[in-house]
Amino acid sequence: MKHSLFFAFLIGVEILSAQLAYNKKDSLLVLDKLERLKNIDKHTSGEAIVAVGQWYLGTPYVEKTLEVAATEPLVINQSGLDCTTFVENALALSLLAQKKEISWNNFIQNLETIRYRNGVRSGYPSRLHYFSEWIKDNEKKGLVKDITADLGGVPLTKPINFMGTHRQLYPHLKDNDANYQQLLAIEQKLAKEDLCYIPQSEIKAAEKFIETGDIVALATNIKGLDVTHTGILVKKPSGRVYLLHASSSQKKVVLSKEPLVDYLKKIKSNIGIIVARPQ
Repeated sequence: MKHSLFFAFLIGVEILSAQLAYNKKDSLLVLDKLERLKNIDKHTSGEAIVAVGQWYLGTPYVEKTLEVAATEPLVINQSGLDCTTFVENALALSLLAQKKEISWNNFIQNLETIRYRNGVRSGYPSRLHYFSEWIKDNEKKGLVKDITADLGGVPLTKPINFMGTHRQLYPHLKDNDANYQQLLAIEQKLAKEDLCYIPQSEIKAAEKFIETGDIVALATNIKGLDVTHTGILVKKPSGRVYLLHASSSQKKVVLSKEPLVDYLKKIKSNIGIIVARPQ
């Protein structure tokens, strides 16, 4: 199987199977980034993920790039990113640079490990759909550390069940009872876990403890949801923190022109942030 996939990768045909989904353009973009990784020399994981994240500046924002097939193949899309796939790809690549294990196969393995519960892709419900769970699961893997409480975070008590209560919005739940039941079971487990967030009014005070490369998730007051957006934090020499992210409003990956604190004030549903540090 590995040999056939590699051959197809070389000749640039589109792959869409139970295992992988990508096209020639995206495979070439991965190859380019893998080559650039060989020259990256960053002292911390945070610096590495920001350096990689900046390679994506200008990449179009595209929703639902992972919803390509009911078989849940591992999607490798470098041409269009949403906020979560941007963070996942930047983290997967930066890990290669930190460990000096730069190869196509290791990138694939990293991406699958990051994106799926316990690092195992076994259908649609195995994907880490809720970003608060994404953080907890990747903390268990040793890839990130949730530092929200250390930055002065406070408890957030709310049921996380948006997908279960809005089944009709998700094709792989709407018409698939097995997926839906598995998703409900996952939400029941999430209901037993504590959430922590830094209230919007306290973020500026926490800036001095934030480091370049910290992953941020925007906590929300929307019923059933934990967060609405995610990105990578960039700390400038001034000490102010900015957001590197795939922006739905600007339709591309950008670095915010204003500090995160000011950016968040324009989002009515935002109540604060959750912060995870790459390890």
